[in-house]
Amino acid sequence: MRIAALCSGGKDSSYALWLAMQQGHEVAHIVAMIPRREDSWMFHFPNIKLIDLFAKCAELSLIKAETSGEREREPADLKRVLQGLNVEGVVSGAIASSYQKNRIERICDELGLKSITPLWGKDPAELLREMLVTGFKIIVTSAAAQGLNQSWLGRELDEKALGDLIELNKKYGVNPAGEGGEFETLVLDAPFFKNKIEVMEAEPIWRGTSGYYLIKRAKIVGK
Repeated sequence: MRIAALCSGGKDSSYALWLAMQQGHEVAHIVAMIPRREDSWMFHFPNIKLIDLFAKCAELSLIKAETSGEREREPADLKRVLQGLNVEGVVSGAIASSYQKNRIERICDELGLKSITPLWGKDPAELLREMLVTGFKIIVTSAAAQGLNQSWLGRELDEKALGDLIELNKKYGVNPAGEGGEFETLVLDAPFFKNKIEVMEAEPIWRGTSGYYLIKRAKIVGK
């Protein structure tokens, strides 16, 4: 099936894209929605500008569109983009968020497209472990949950980090995949990348109980 991949450059949307490829779908476009506000309900905000490097590393066509970031307008913004594409389906990285999944499915129904959600219902810790085993290199770009302090900003998600997240889940209820907005991520390398992203300059911005990792300079390097 010829599909569009809703992708922010974060781990969930990237892994969903990869699984769709593994299932034999043809990814015609990466679709990145660029919110004009940090507190977007549906779309990833931290370092979304790096989606250009992501698409170049994946050698996939990139379509970017701005969205207001306002709760009731975001679905309409996404629908306007999707209805102009020559695709049969849309893949997204929803794991447990009915808010996101239901809205994407409604748009797909209205446009006659198939909604593909390969991560839906998977165990968060096992899902993150799958990503690491598959060869994804992932860093944390925002943190906003009890137990996640400034030291997590820019941290690579590896087996040690996964173990720490499982402990934080037991202690504070933190979702190990960050599905509740506890943290957001950026994929620097993936199995479908021809090259990878290298962070050259970054600054952690911390605001009391939450913060984000501002990447000021990054480049594409060979594997």
